[in-house]
Amino acid sequence: MAEQAENSNAPVVKVYGRPGTVEAYMIRDFLHRCDIPFEWIPLNSDEEARRLPGIQGLNDSRLPVCIFPDGMRMECPTIRQVVEKLGWFVEPSRSEYDVAVYGAGPAGLSASVYGASDGLRTILVERWALGGQAGSSSIIENYLGFPEGISGADLADRARRQAHKFGVEILLARKGVRAEFPPGKGIVYLEDGTRITSHASICATGVEYRRLGLPDEDRFLGAGVYYGAGASEATFTRDEDVTIVGGGNSAGQAAMHFAGYARHITMVIRGDSLKETLSQYLIDRIYSSKNIEVLTHTEVVALEGKQALEAIRLADRRSGDERTVKTRWLFICIGGVPQTEWATEVGIVRDEGGYLVTGPDLLQSGQRPPSWPLDRDPFYLETSVPGVFAAGDVRHGSIKRCAAAVGEGAMAVALAHRFLAAC
Repeated sequence: MAEQAENSNAPVVKVYGRPGTVEAYMIRDFLHRCDIPFEWIPLNSDEEARRLPGIQGLNDSRLPVCIFPDGMRMECPTIRQVVEKLGWFVEPSRSEYDVAVYGAGPAGLSASVYGASDGLRTILVERWALGGQAGSSSIIENYLGFPEGISGADLADRARRQAHKFGVEILLARKGVRAEFPPGKGIVYLEDGTRITSHASICATGVEYRRLGLPDEDRFLGAGVYYGAGASEATFTRDEDVTIVGGGNSAGQAAMHFAGYARHITMVIRGDSLKETLSQYLIDRIYSSKNIEVLTHTEVVALEGKQALEAIRLADRRSGDERTVKTRWLFICIGGVPQTEWATEVGIVRDEGGYLVTGPDLLQSGQRPPSWPLDRDPFYLETSVPGVFAAGDVRHGSIKRCAAAVGEGAMAVALAHRFLAAC
């Protein structure tokens, strides 16, 4: 699996493209999250674009262009095509697995490592890139065992290599579209028609980044608007003004990372302080940084620009006063929304926010869910369908910390063992 990326810092992929395009951003973001060394070559004029053979100018639909070390050239490739070229695209080797894990964030990677190391036939399916939201973090400093900190991408890549060592089959850029859970089995159909069958399933799909819900938000994606900590874009913000929306740890980590590049960083939060949402070590660093400003009781109410983001409009939530701030960089770190609509279709209980309800939280006045078919209570991380477990941020009541997600992934495997032993 991309051994060159693991053993060398030399670029594996050269990416040529016009700055401020979502296609180029998605490729950069994917490569960064998967810890694949790459070189970004921005094309800022038609003349620069025409230096690439066959490209007519900046608006050529064949951009971005990816060139690999063997000379192969891909024009406006999909993530699936990049995955295939890197040698990371595989087909399932088995008709059935003991455990199928969905989601390759900290919880899913942990579950796959523990499942395979315990001897379970394990497959890990991820619809996008390794690491989940943690994969976009520039540095995680409070994770046990890494006193100097570790980037989310590095942590995810180490976990991937560990999972690979134990024999986990990893399917990247593969999205599930439908699921069935007959007694003792989980059957999930992927968007390309692949069918995954397992005796136990672990849902560790995390959450999708929450959006502001403003006009033009989708249009500016990759062209000034970004979701998450944005580690892949930090070096491009040198001497620029950056705005970060959100007051959680991911926003604080992003602010500190950008502080080494950007001229000025503005953190926009709706509350009256960071104390309720941010770890103390980050609060201390933010307030001691000369180029970080925190705007309280403030929200972004409009995005402005032609082809790319040029400015944002901020509103004071107390007075209602609005002002326009020029910026080409807006990073949104306001939590996420679980993508669990599929759970309703198969009868899995969710809470009002869409999170999967598990274990004791399924009991109402000590009574099991009406649809529960077994003569035992659901295991701690087990959903309302026997043999289907939830771990990490997707689970109702979970602690939103990387270490907690890793722990839940390991626990889910232990509980899956108990379920499989009774089958």
